[in-house]
Amino acid sequence: MQIYLPIAEMSVHILLLLGMGAAVGFLSGMFGVGGGFLMTPLLIFIGIPPAVAVATEANQIVASSVSGALAHWRRRSLDLKMGCVLLAGGGVGSFFGVAIFSRLKAIGQVDLMISLAYVLFLGIIGSLMLIESLQAIRKARGGAQTGRRKPGSHTWIHGLPFKMRFRQSKLYISAIPVVLIGFVVGVLAAIMGVGGGFIMVPAMIYLLRMPTNVVVGTSLFQIVFVTALVTVLHSVNTQTVDILLALILLAGGVAGAQVGAIVGVKLKGEQLRALLAALVVAVCIKMGFDLVVMPADLYSITSGGTH
Repeated sequence: MQIYLPIAEMSVHILLLLGMGAAVGFLSGMFGVGGGFLMTPLLIFIGIPPAVAVATEANQIVASSVSGALAHWRRRSLDLKMGCVLLAGGGVGSFFGVAIFSRLKAIGQVDLMISLAYVLFLGIIGSLMLIESLQAIRKARGGAQTGRRKPGSHTWIHGLPFKMRFRQSKLYISAIPVVLIGFVVGVLAAIMGVGGGFIMVPAMIYLLRMPTNVVVGTSLFQIVFVTALVTVLHSVNTQTVDILLALILLAGGVAGAQVGAIVGVKLKGEQLRALLAALVVAVCIKMGFDLVVMPADLYSITSGGTH
């Protein structure tokens, strides 16, 4: 059944949107990511305008992340204090990101910026995660240590001021890198329509040295509030949130996140990282290909241009 999306100004099959929402919700619960790094490109691939895809996906991420975060809360795999500190930085980053987005939209460069941001961030982070996780899997199969954080181990982060104790994560570290990670994620949520989990998850694992089983739930907790704020800001400043599209994606996302959370706790940390990295790299390759390939129609007429 075709359904007309008023803000996107196009018709899409409702079952396609429900299926996409369920699939991305599954990934949200499984990996601790909002799923926007996959859903936003998918929406663009089926013809949704990039600006609408970014703003609307932030809305859909809220629901799937709430569902996944609650599932992890029940399993006691969520560091609430860490999530609140991340959220402090994420709120500031959201305002900053929406301001950048609004400016680029005004000068007509927002679509190109979205594509370039995806290729850059997904390419770098996905490649690094894939290399590290494959090495960890190889070491684990050989019986070697997989590089887990040892009690008492320290990095340069431990020398920073403003230390806080995070009992659930068994950490005593500075709040500065935690706030900065939240800030970066807030900016990316506004500009790319992502929850930022694909950056936050590896940052918490490799920089903060958090246990992998706590990272997923904590990431989802922060994503819930940052993407909710981004949705409100986009609605007020850019008017690109298609509420009908968001509700359809939301319906599929909530159910998928519950299943993903169940599957995720059954996999090892290095296996989760390898699967997430493979997905990130695949999306990056597709976005990069679309940037350089010659379009089927070299010229098009749009209603948004100046005549």
